[in-house]
Amino acid sequence: MSMETSSAKFNGNISDVSAVAQPLAEEPTEIASNIKYHARYTPHFSPSKFEPEQAYYATADSVRDRLINQWNDTYLHYDKVNPKQTYYLSMEYLQGRALTNAIGNLDFRDAYADALKKLGHELEEVVEQEKDAALGNGGLGRLASCFLDSMATLNLPAWGYGLRYKYGLFKQIITKAGQEEVAEDWLEKFSPWEVVRHDVVFPVRFFGDVEVHPSGSRKWVGGEVIQAIAYDVPIPGYRTKNTNCLRLWDAKASSEDLNLFQFNDGQYESAAQLHSRAQQICAVLYPGDATENGKLLRLKQQFLLCSASLQDIIARFKEREDGKGAHHWSEFPKKVAIQLNDTHPTLAIPELMRLLMDDEGLGWDEAWGITTRAIAYTNHTVLPEALEKWSQAVMWKLLPRHMEIIEEIDRRFVASVQSERPDLENKIPSMRILDHNAQKPVVRMANLCVVSSHTVNGVAKLHSDILKAELFADYVSVWPTKFQNKTNGITPRRWIHFCSPELSNIITKWLKTDQWVTNLELLANLREFADNAELHAEWESAKMANKQRLAQYVLRVTGVSIDPDTLFDIQVKRIHEYKRQLLNVLGVVYRYKRLKEMSPQERNNTTPRTVMIGGKAFATYTNAKRIVKLVTDVGDVINSDPDINNYLKVVFVPNYNVSVAEMLIPGSELSQHISTAGMEASGTSNMKFALNGCLILGTLDGANVEIREEIGEENFFLFGATADEVPRLRKEREDGLFKPDPRFEEAKQFIRSGAFGTYDYNPLLESLEGNSGYGRGDYFLVGHDFPSYMDAQARVDEAYKDRRRWIKMSILSTAGSGKFSSDRTISQYAKEIWNIAECRVP
Repeated sequence: MSMETSSAKFNGNISDVSAVAQPLAEEPTEIASNIKYHARYTPHFSPSKFEPEQAYYATADSVRDRLINQWNDTYLHYDKVNPKQTYYLSMEYLQGRALTNAIGNLDFRDAYADALKKLGHELEEVVEQEKDAALGNGGLGRLASCFLDSMATLNLPAWGYGLRYKYGLFKQIITKAGQEEVAEDWLEKFSPWEVVRHDVVFPVRFFGDVEVHPSGSRKWVGGEVIQAIAYDVPIPGYRTKNTNCLRLWDAKASSEDLNLFQFNDGQYESAAQLHSRAQQICAVLYPGDATENGKLLRLKQQFLLCSASLQDIIARFKEREDGKGAHHWSEFPKKVAIQLNDTHPTLAIPELMRLLMDDEGLGWDEAWGITTRAIAYTNHTVLPEALEKWSQAVMWKLLPRHMEIIEEIDRRFVASVQSERPDLENKIPSMRILDHNAQKPVVRMANLCVVSSHTVNGVAKLHSDILKAELFADYVSVWPTKFQNKTNGITPRRWIHFCSPELSNIITKWLKTDQWVTNLELLANLREFADNAELHAEWESAKMANKQRLAQYVLRVTGVSIDPDTLFDIQVKRIHEYKRQLLNVLGVVYRYKRLKEMSPQERNNTTPRTVMIGGKAFATYTNAKRIVKLVTDVGDVINSDPDINNYLKVVFVPNYNVSVAEMLIPGSELSQHISTAGMEASGTSNMKFALNGCLILGTLDGANVEIREEIGEENFFLFGATADEVPRLRKEREDGLFKPDPRFEEAKQFIRSGAFGTYDYNPLLESLEGNSGYGRGDYFLVGHDFPSYMDAQARVDEAYKDRRRWIKMSILSTAGSGKFSSDRTISQYAKEIWNIAECRVP
């Protein structure tokens, strides 16, 4: 619909729709009135316009009415019942679009589609106006968002806590030079989903000194103090009244922090110094930390999250306990469960100790007992470079009181090991929290988490086993019951029910129920129809509809035309050497070279493929950015080669985020999860692909191991070294014993020949060569796994030619995905870690 007609319509042609506030409307006509009411009385734009963008904001306001109503009921109910509640602390949330999710969870999708039609708009077009909230980067943030969805759907009393990043990580733009980064613009206008809570503001201090009082008590004073202010986002459950809260903190300075005298004297920058420092804190996710300023800024972000959240948790606890006279601090762990999502919120540990001792007057032992019973820690990585370590000097500078507390935790831990486990004496240097290495003394955040938490969990069976056997083995001998596994999951609402309605409807039809959306185990019942010709036909047409939608999207954002009749082969995730996008590209380069050498008849017997790769490379990660550049160069050459481009195309899909994933995943037929075994903690996109009937080509890593068990090994294309072989293979490589496969050498040589342009790929290819050394020696075993990878790809080509076999595998993939629901994961956390129960709003 053109802008003129939609504007004109709104200005009076739709006389039967009146602008009336109907916050709890359920009928399309009433909903349309409520949308029109918001367009008129909650205006964000000039009154004459009602184009798709204005329609989106008015629609969001209308949906928000109902969410706020449920939200208020939920918190009144929680306050009345006073159950134990969970507080989930995470540096990242990748929420995705809220409008589709909210109307889907509220079960009002059709009503809103009809209402918008009455106002001259299509729901699809209106939904497209929403920008993804730029509050995260990868799996860590998306997991946190799936968890919030499940907590609300399971009626669990829970809060998410995070930071409100104004510019996100970055928006990725692909140019001739490769990846370029610009700031995300999701808050350029505003977000209709957040409610700023002007009454929820807490002071957060940085720098300063520690005062010791005559009584021996200590107080952190001086430095600079900024204000943390709460922005709340409603999190609706699926077909339930419970609507939980994601509370995001922003940092601000107050008016008295503006030095009016300096300002009037023309010294504008120094007059507003604290204001500009406060604004820096929540500007960007993971600001570069090569400089000391960068390190201080990242620590400030982490501390802001921890301090504001804990002050909020304590304030709420005291409010609820106030009726009982003095605060019963022993009740705190019975009412509060705090989950640290990775090590970023580690400072919650010393901060809770500080608040309890310095502000509430508790002694060390009581404060320590409360802290260790309230806090649990989820580990997300075994990569040594990803385990956070902070310079002690930087910590002393920014957080002097916290360093005193960490020193004391460390001292007591060392003393207890010495007295109770003399056999571990020689392990103390690696187990303790403070590493007093003379060159670079650091605080080891993961160690602090393990020592101070009541429970530590990994996120897939293989990952948790590696944590117990390797990374945290010495702690396991001290606390054998502290370690658990909680295999990750995904919300079936967003990741199939809403993003693939065609497939979702077919599943409901054959299972004769839609209960599977909240009880994913029911998918197993599809197995009995795996050979049914009628189901095959429906399944194939649903997959085709998703492939066509994806092809239109790819054409729109990249200008590349792709054929939905080819095999759609997709790898989307952060660009990282351990995730081995490079292995994928080398495979593509070899395939291209072979196709070039074939006769036209031989080419006709191959399986035509469209390979799509997407993901962001961290701005300062040189090799990752070279990989992005290589994918785009290879794509440019292959896609414009008239002899080959009917048999092979390569597309880099830019700016991968949740909304892009919702398009790519349903349209994918083969998905690559090819990390070096033992390196990926879990992976959750592998679950999303499997759930959508996409077959996985992968290593025995992370959750791949469990996915393969659930869907059947005959429905999984396996290759590569196993986790327990990796150390030996690296050692053999160092000793010069590696013999590369000729195909591997051919692929590298083809790139070096200049076939894909003049860019110098030597540094990237050299990382795969040599026998050891920084940036050499193929640490991630791309060369070792290459022949096995190519053989697996040949099996894929064969399987795809047999349509019946392929569709049966696809159906069995979906049928075996029941375990991978975040509802299952969260109910395990609730029972086995948090000890919280359902608190359903009546």
